[in-house]
Amino acid sequence: MELRQLRSFAAVVEHRTVTGAAGALGLAPSSVSQQIRTLETALGVTLFVRGPGGMELTPAGQRMRGWARSLLDTAEQAVHDVRTGRRNLRLGALETLAGSHVPLILTRLAERRPGLDVDVRSDRTREGLFADVVAGRLDAALLLDSGEEIGALGFPPPAEPLAFVDLDPVPLVLVAAPGHPLAGRTALTPADLDGVRLLVNVPECSFWMAGERALGAGPERIRAGGVPVMRAWAEHGLGISLLPRFAVADSLRTGALVRLGLPLPDLCLRLVWREDRESALSGLRETLYAAAGPYPEGWAGHP
Repeated sequence: MELRQLRSFAAVVEHRTVTGAAGALGLAPSSVSQQIRTLETALGVTLFVRGPGGMELTPAGQRMRGWARSLLDTAEQAVHDVRTGRRNLRLGALETLAGSHVPLILTRLAERRPGLDVDVRSDRTREGLFADVVAGRLDAALLLDSGEEIGALGFPPPAEPLAFVDLDPVPLVLVAAPGHPLAGRTALTPADLDGVRLLVNVPECSFWMAGERALGAGPERIRAGGVPVMRAWAEHGLGISLLPRFAVADSLRTGALVRLGLPLPDLCLRLVWREDRESALSGLRETLYAAAGPYPEGWAGHP
């Protein structure tokens, strides 16, 4: 097997067509087809069959999929190590977290893994991060979740085997303008929010999901937009909003917003990766655990 054959195989798996794979690789479709045929000949098996949705993997192709990703990852790491003498970690993060939490994660990794280079890529959606982790374009992704398993917050996780470590709690606050009718009340319950305008983003948003769990169906959902928009609308008295404390710290300090008296559970800053790639990338789990604040209980890899 040759790396160019594996790259062609991985591209066809991702794009489902030879034409799409060729475009992504900058090759002619005939070249990609030839690489696939050569790989199949070398292995003595058929890797793809043509289906109604494009190229579909055979059982042998399904087995080859994981091996191809592992071999390509190992080759990429080898090239980086030989050229630079350093390992490389491709880390994805939700845009919401890129400015608030990624710098702290990078600082921890620099202190605990000084020979590591980190390439950070942000994405607006959780689905985009998952797709990149599953496809091997990212080694790990930073997102928000809760509970004891991936997706307990309310979103569907990928079918592929994923592992995770929770790095830090992310406190949530329910906020409103100082003149809001609920601003002067203490010890609120979800029932006190019935009919109150709740500024939200979209159902896929982590804070929408957290609101579904903590606030119930009583508030009237008003779609405003992302975190900056929800914060600005709340400051102008257009409703209340459930947001991460880091996003409204300045507004609370200046008095543009006040915190409402409803207890809320924290979200988790969660780092996820493909568990089946740990053997290909030696030390991946230990490297990612090093990004945690206090080392996770029972982990033997700390100094």
